[in-house]
Amino acid sequence: MSLPIILALTFVGCLALTFLVSRMGTSTLRAGSRQMAGEIESSLADAFVFVNRQKAAAWSMALMIGLPIAVFLLTRSILIALASVPIALMVPKKYITRMRQKRIETLEKQLPDALLMMSGALRAGASFPTALEAVVQETAAPISQEFDLLMREIRMGIDMDIAMRNVEKRIPIPDFLMMTAAVTIAREVGGNLAEALESVARTLREKLQMEGKIKALTSQGRMQGIVMTCLPLLLMLVLRFMEPKAMAPLFNEPVGWGTLAVIGVMEFLGYLSIKKITNIDV
Repeated sequence: MSLPIILALTFVGCLALTFLVSRMGTSTLRAGSRQMAGEIESSLADAFVFVNRQKAAAWSMALMIGLPIAVFLLTRSILIALASVPIALMVPKKYITRMRQKRIETLEKQLPDALLMMSGALRAGASFPTALEAVVQETAAPISQEFDLLMREIRMGIDMDIAMRNVEKRIPIPDFLMMTAAVTIAREVGGNLAEALESVARTLREKLQMEGKIKALTSQGRMQGIVMTCLPLLLMLVLRFMEPKAMAPLFNEPVGWGTLAVIGVMEFLGYLSIKKITNIDV
């Protein structure tokens, strides 16, 4: 099949899709895109990344339309192009989840040094808000952004316990829970807050060292899972272009479609199994 015919079929398919969408309910599609854009906007705002809702909706719609067309041009199979639509719907959320996870990992790495800095300021005679201000000025984002927001809430008159609980809601990780628990106990019961923060910092640093060792020991297993998952798909794509007649039944007949479905399910289950084995929580 020549390239002009493929482009013509793609254009006709896009026109048919547009007609069906307009007949079956354009308002539903718009409402879904606005809802997805709202979720993207709020999730990025939580990570201090501010994006216009219209732009987020435009990116989502472009991905939902562009990915199936690109897959169809590469594979020349309408079935695979339709199967890529759920992937196009999942990509924005997966990207946001990855951004949030990366931000949390950076926060976990920065927290021990920030606690030691606060402990030093408290030992020098500074108050807790002054120690927070020193951390905000001397550290980099994202921990400076979170502590800056905490400091602003305290200056606005919000109670310390409520402000600390707001931090826990924004960053629901055990490391911050340990810090907020130490601050709350020191305020209610009494004690040396600088010493408590220093103890928490040492504990978190040892935890990060242990997690680094585990990550290094399981790196081969994670890479093996990625390679073993991508290798059959890459081999199938290469054979599709090298031997199109031999691979045609796999993409053009119901038996081949069923085989592809079984391959996809087994690949997904195998990747999840390897990921579960190599994901060791400390």
